[in-house]
Amino acid sequence: LKQISPTFPLHLLFRRLSTIAGAGFTLNLPKLEPSNDAELISQLLVTNHNPFHSMESSLQLHGISLSPHLIHQTLLRLRHNSKIALAFFQHLRSLPSPSTTTLTSFNLIIDILGKVRQFDVIRQIIVEMEQQENVKPSPETFLILVKRLIAAGLTRQAVRAFDDAPCFLENRLGVEEFGFLLDTLCKYGYTKMAVGVFNERKSEFGCNEKTYTILIAGWCKLRRIDMAERFLAEMIETGIEPNVVTYNVLLNGICRTASLHPEERFERNVRNAEKVFDEMRQRGIEPDVTSFSIVLHMYSRAHKSELTLDKLKLMKAKGISPTIETYTSVVKCLCSCGRLEEAEELLETMVGNGISPSSATYNCFFKEYKGRKDASGAMKL
Repeated sequence: LKQISPTFPLHLLFRRLSTIAGAGFTLNLPKLEPSNDAELISQLLVTNHNPFHSMESSLQLHGISLSPHLIHQTLLRLRHNSKIALAFFQHLRSLPSPSTTTLTSFNLIIDILGKVRQFDVIRQIIVEMEQQENVKPSPETFLILVKRLIAAGLTRQAVRAFDDAPCFLENRLGVEEFGFLLDTLCKYGYTKMAVGVFNERKSEFGCNEKTYTILIAGWCKLRRIDMAERFLAEMIETGIEPNVVTYNVLLNGICRTASLHPEERFERNVRNAEKVFDEMRQRGIEPDVTSFSIVLHMYSRAHKSELTLDKLKLMKAKGISPTIETYTSVVKCLCSCGRLEEAEELLETMVGNGISPSSATYNCFFKEYKGRKDASGAMKL
């Protein structure tokens, strides 16, 4: 029997946790959208591009109105052809109408060039932006550069670019932009450097629950739960109250790094997870659906069907509605433990509660049916 998808969807839950932890300043670059004109222009540029001729002769754009939206969509289609994208962008800047190049188009070309490490070209573009009248650099312009520098491993240059940003901006950077810098460093594995930057600049930019949550998530990513707990304690000592996201990030770190064997280690991890639940309640924070889903997934990985069912019952008793990820985690555990009948009953409960099973949910059954060589059971499902 062929499985529909090899990927279990709970990784999306953990990715969301990381995104929520870094929630604050977010890059607002446009997304790829259907556009026949953008497809036509990008294909013309790629097919007819000649570095020794002007872009205008290659484009043959006469009669096509270059709106900002069309320019953005064209640049997005050229994101893997940075030389052509830059030539197109420089052609736009040479046009008599200054409205063709917006701040968004500048940010897009900076992002495209950053992916191929053309940082000298980016700096020149930012300097030219600062010198012209109609479009000035924004905090987002510099954060795009910072992100691309960190992705390239140029962390010191990224911090320097962040520090240089106020020279080009009308308004100073604040705690949200500071959080973006820390979050990007942590996401790329530079948590120790993020902590150093935080300690050096927290008096200048300030800090809040998001800032500390970002650093806790960074330590959890490095499997340093001890340091994550230390930063949680520091957060509370400074008078900043952690929220449910902060605790979920820590809980996720504990459960994802949990050793399932031997039994003594697993039980210790269970106690550590329950300790987080207890601390949340002591501080007046009720665990949410994400909190329960994280622990349920750990129990599922360890094939602890009774613990999984008990946690699901407790969750429902507290009035928390399980999500598709939660149900799938329990179904997977029951199937792997050979308790197919109970898994099928839970599947009916899901449908009865208005939650449609995903392909990953059905895969849990198919895998067990395959092991039993029960083709008829799989076809019936």
